[in-house]
Amino acid sequence: MAPKGQGPILIAGQTASGKSALAIRIARQVGGAIINADSMQVYEELQLLTARPTTADMQEIPHALYGHVPARLAYSVGHWLEDVGAVLEDLLARGQRPVIVGGTGLYFKALLEGLSPVPAIGEDVRRKWRQRAKDPGFDLHDALAAMDPQMAARLQPGDRQRLARALEVKEATGNSLLYWQEQSGRGLLDPDNTVKLVVKTERDELYARCDERFDLMMANGALQEVEKLVKQKLDPGLPAMRALGLPPLKAFLLGETTLCRAVEKAKTSTRQYAKRQGTWLRRNMSEWHWIDGKLPESSLGKYLSDLRVFP
Repeated sequence: MAPKGQGPILIAGQTASGKSALAIRIARQVGGAIINADSMQVYEELQLLTARPTTADMQEIPHALYGHVPARLAYSVGHWLEDVGAVLEDLLARGQRPVIVGGTGLYFKALLEGLSPVPAIGEDVRRKWRQRAKDPGFDLHDALAAMDPQMAARLQPGDRQRLARALEVKEATGNSLLYWQEQSGRGLLDPDNTVKLVVKTERDELYARCDERFDLMMANGALQEVEKLVKQKLDPGLPAMRALGLPPLKAFLLGETTLCRAVEKAKTSTRQYAKRQGTWLRRNMSEWHWIDGKLPESSLGKYLSDLRVFP
């Protein structure tokens, strides 16, 4: 374990909040290395659409767990926890300060609390619900509401992957996924020896950033990035194929909508996602330190000193 004042720094925040830029600034001040905690930035083919750090950023500050997974694989929080454990061990052995940044709240939750001990699901049950998830005529949300109404109330009807997961867990174990999520786990990090930050941004400014960033993505070749993925003919249920902006751009490439409508739908879904992220962060990270990502350098240094970030 790192001594007090040298423990990992965690930075959470909504999409387009400026958390990656803040991570770089903090990493400069503490001599740290940045670790990705965003479930979409892990995918190799999604550089532009997920606003992955630039090559210049990665050359200036060491970065880990960005673009290391092919889109054809279904990468989970369990996989990330294994990968991040190895990276943390390596950084701490070399005396580098981990700065872990991302917008996937469940990654941080697993990092600090561990994973819920859900028993292994039989292949027959898993296959059954995964097949039904691929059938657009089968209402997974209604099926879950009949079996597990509390869990169904927490999931959106269109989130077919999570609905299928909740259904297979309920059928295989007899208990709701909520029950398993409430069981105690063991995290990789000591919460008392970490600095926990959330980047705060006003709603109107955040939404404007979301729109501006998507326009920049399109100008830099996001549509061509999606086109390459579409040509791979991957399973639409894979996590990478549900990246923000990808489904509407895919629909345009398949001739199902206009580019203007696809872009507007992508922007709308991004703003809606940012709103859901904000709700989750306020509910689950209210005790973290909420920081203005635009603090000037001198103020940022003082802020970090007040949090005893420095040894």
